[in-house]
Amino acid sequence: MTHQSLVITLVILPLIGSAIAGLFGRRLGNVPSMAVTTGLLFVSCILGWTVFYGEISGGWPRFVAHIMPFIQVGDFKSDWAVRIDSLSAVMLVVVTTVSALVHLYSWGYMADDDSKPRFFAYLSFFTFAMLALVTAADFMQLFFGWEGVGVASYLLIGFWFKKPTANAAAIKAFVVNRVGDFGFALGIMTVFWMFHTIRFAELFPLLASHANATWHFAAWDFSALDLAGFLLFIGAMGKSAQFFLHTWLPDAMEGPTPVSALIHAATMVTAGVYMVCLLSPIYELAPVAKTIVCLVGAVTALFAATVGLAQNDIKRVVAYSTCSQLGYMFFAAGAGAYQASMFHLFTHAFFKALLFLGSGSVIVAMHHEQDMRAMGGLWRRTPITYVVMLIGTLAITGVGIPGLDIGFAGFYSKDAIINSAWAARTNPVDAFALVAGILAAGLTSFYSWRLIFMTFHGHAKWRHGAHAVQGHDDHATSAQIETHSEPDVSHGDDHGHHEPHESGWVMLIPLLLLAVGAVFAGGLFAERFVGPERAEFWKGAIVTAASNHVLDDIRHIPAWLAWTPLAVTAIGFVAAWWVYILHEGLGARIAAREGPLWRFLYNKWYFDELYDFVFVKGAKLLGDVFWRGGDQKIIDGLGPDGVSAVSYLTGKGVGRIQTGYVYHYAFVMLLGVAGLLAWALYAWS
Repeated sequence: MTHQSLVITLVILPLIGSAIAGLFGRRLGNVPSMAVTTGLLFVSCILGWTVFYGEISGGWPRFVAHIMPFIQVGDFKSDWAVRIDSLSAVMLVVVTTVSALVHLYSWGYMADDDSKPRFFAYLSFFTFAMLALVTAADFMQLFFGWEGVGVASYLLIGFWFKKPTANAAAIKAFVVNRVGDFGFALGIMTVFWMFHTIRFAELFPLLASHANATWHFAAWDFSALDLAGFLLFIGAMGKSAQFFLHTWLPDAMEGPTPVSALIHAATMVTAGVYMVCLLSPIYELAPVAKTIVCLVGAVTALFAATVGLAQNDIKRVVAYSTCSQLGYMFFAAGAGAYQASMFHLFTHAFFKALLFLGSGSVIVAMHHEQDMRAMGGLWRRTPITYVVMLIGTLAITGVGIPGLDIGFAGFYSKDAIINSAWAARTNPVDAFALVAGILAAGLTSFYSWRLIFMTFHGHAKWRHGAHAVQGHDDHATSAQIETHSEPDVSHGDDHGHHEPHESGWVMLIPLLLLAVGAVFAGGLFAERFVGPERAEFWKGAIVTAASNHVLDDIRHIPAWLAWTPLAVTAIGFVAAWWVYILHEGLGARIAAREGPLWRFLYNKWYFDELYDFVFVKGAKLLGDVFWRGGDQKIIDGLGPDGVSAVSYLTGKGVGRIQTGYVYHYAFVMLLGVAGLLAWALYAWS
């Protein structure tokens, strides 16, 4: 098998599995449908690792394999092709690995769901769309995959379509992403307007000659590359849930937990980061757009970390941590450390998928309870899940020893990002990113250990049937707990009478494999991603300007900065232990006061309420104005209704003349004759 045919097979296999399960799943049955989709995904995963190993070892050629023509309209040409370089190879291994493990995990998690062929068909289609995106050789195929994962995410988030909240979450994700995609489409149009091509291989060599090109609008001149970079980044903001366009991400938890792991860990949300790094040749020549990327990423990292402090749904806590970690990736790219951004994307895929699937194991153990206030004391009941969740927490909080360079996966990638913000220091935004990254690291440690302590330690609140009753606040008693649980697909009776239990091995094996990645993915690949060997590994897949020495300068950071991330992580751990273990119930009492800061964080900075007031209610009000004032009063009033009214009144007036009496008609005729004679006499005179 040639290199080109191997990669094409890798991309197409998930689509074949999706088609088989989706079209013939009812006839084949559950097990054959799951076996076909999962088996083909594991084959793609093996091929993905083959490509990645080839890139690591330097023995894999870089190429663009053209499959067939796609679109040709005048000068606009797009072919269906696959592009292989180090950047796409990293994404191939990330996407196929996490997706294959999610498929296997779903055998256990969705065991009693009656729509398994449909679910596995959606998962495989999602994977195909993402593979099409990361192997795109031009903007058109990139946009095809971009919209494909959007459609698949809509289907997966709303998989339990009989649940109103799931439908609402799916629609919300779809609409918010359309806002970002509008900017993305405008960015593609801007690029084509400037260069008359959308093929990356043709586009990138032309950028330097257009570095000073401007776009004139009204009385202003804008840098054309800055404009293109900004518009393209709007698309990334929507897909990767950055500040202002982040509101869909927490609600996406309404989908099954394997969906959350797939969307949040390796695929859809990382598409924006991948796109910015792929377009590094543009952003290196667009300093304003690059600064905006850095600023939005830093704000998102800090914002999402603060919101994660007050959430009680175990999946929402992990979801906001995803939002925060994506912020890290973006401000690294905005600081010029694209390689560090991709490195964190790579390591994040392992420990974030581990945390999501581990949360799913907890949810199954609790008979589909998701509220951490109804948990506690689970470490004895679910020891394997507890250990892998500990590993995921140590990885996401970046625990490691700077001097010895020993630590979990997140230690290598997150510290590289924070150090990059210090090394950049080209403007105040970089300084803000440094401070935001350090603060977010401390907050990440606090809410991550809060999740561990509330879930696995302390009093076992489930013993009192806490998860079967309703409530609202973090301080609620066992008789007041609110559940936001997924539909129970495994039990039909009263869950309050069941003890928590460890998940089956079909769910635990993916967790153990991801735990290995969460431990070793950072140390094994740090030198090639961000170290001295990065030039040999990336080989031009990521382009940095000659003046960009960020990753070289991180080797000379001061000692205080090297130890600061570990220090704030330790402070976050101690604070969480002091509040939730040493003084168990203190967090509940703080929430019971319902202070303004707690309410602000608990309500997610009131973004949902603000958007509902401005956009939802505002659009409805605007629609009413146009409907009642414009449509009814002006258009209908002066148009159809006005003409019909005039016709009616005219007919009614004329109808009064038609009395039916002969002497009335004779009188009118006499008046006519008199008038005619009068006009004739006047004319003759």
